[in-house]
Amino acid sequence: MASASLPAPAPGRAELLKAFEESRTGVRGLVESGVSSVPEIFRHPDPYASIPLAPPGVSIPVVDLSLPFPDAAAAAAEAARTWGFFHLVNYHHALPQPADGGDYPARALAAVRAFNELPPAERAPHYGRAVDGGVNYSTNVDLYNSPAASWRDTIQIMLGPNRRPDLAARIPAVCSAEVLEWEARATAAARAVMGLLSEGLGLGSAALEEASCLEGKVMACHYYPHCPEPERTMGIVPHTDPGVLTVLAQDEIGGLQVKHQDEEGRSCWVDVKPVPGAVVINVGDLLQIMSNDKYPSVEHRVIMNTREEPRVSIAIFFSPGKRGDSVFYGPLPGLVSSENPPKYRNFTMGEFFGTFFSRDLASKALIDHFKL
Repeated sequence: MASASLPAPAPGRAELLKAFEESRTGVRGLVESGVSSVPEIFRHPDPYASIPLAPPGVSIPVVDLSLPFPDAAAAAAEAARTWGFFHLVNYHHALPQPADGGDYPARALAAVRAFNELPPAERAPHYGRAVDGGVNYSTNVDLYNSPAASWRDTIQIMLGPNRRPDLAARIPAVCSAEVLEWEARATAAARAVMGLLSEGLGLGSAALEEASCLEGKVMACHYYPHCPEPERTMGIVPHTDPGVLTVLAQDEIGGLQVKHQDEEGRSCWVDVKPVPGAVVINVGDLLQIMSNDKYPSVEHRVIMNTREEPRVSIAIFFSPGKRGDSVFYGPLPGLVSSENPPKYRNFTMGEFFGTFFSRDLASKALIDHFKL
């Protein structure tokens, strides 16, 4: 009598990742397939238990761009020093009016949603991790480095410093015009904020722009589908952004949280509830280094929501565009002296981003790598 065959061993993480990637439809594809539980590769151990939520009413600061420049600069500098995050309102004062009179960033957010809700066969040809074409659509930039994946899909667009002349044609047609229109407007907002923060450092309003900090640009269009078990996974794990400055447009769903330390040194997570007519600004690791720790880069995360509607956001990460092997960055010269020595060594952008991409998103080692 023939013996019964042994059951096949359960697939390991590498095999599960490979099968997920080969589907080419991202997390949205899992939802479309009708999954009723979060697959193992997306499960985070106790993701929300470590640090408490802030009491009701606690919120990030608001900076009003319609204020006189000295007042807005003082408010932005204070918000950056104490929170690393703020809502920017009345930023339309710095923006060109859209040629078609459209409502931005709402139109860009709607267009990103439309791409992610195309039939799988129309999304799949765009899926991949190669960045040499300037555009990719995938799940989790750190999918193979992180211990657990997060519940989101992303269109990533390399906007600068070396922008492909055919970039518009490489972005999915359903959202190309809208996201590039938003890029122009978000860049104008970033220019205004960099002027405020440079002034707040006592360096004059042009210091960050003169250091080419507007020229490096990456756009991440995030889509967070409905999750059947929101308590088991995350939208984005706690992390800091690597660049100088981030401009974030988010829809009305919410989910972004910022880690904040109160005056007694206690940490909590603060909900960044969407504010109509506002974008969210946050300090990145490079600005913490360039400001010699005057403006901290603060941890933030995206939690899963229990609503049926997906969350959509568009982040544009700004960083220096001059990236030759002989171009070095570190604390800005006007901020260091014998009384206030540099806290970080100088480095090239090649070394900086090489370090960033060698670790998972949640790692805290990036800034520490450059400390003196």
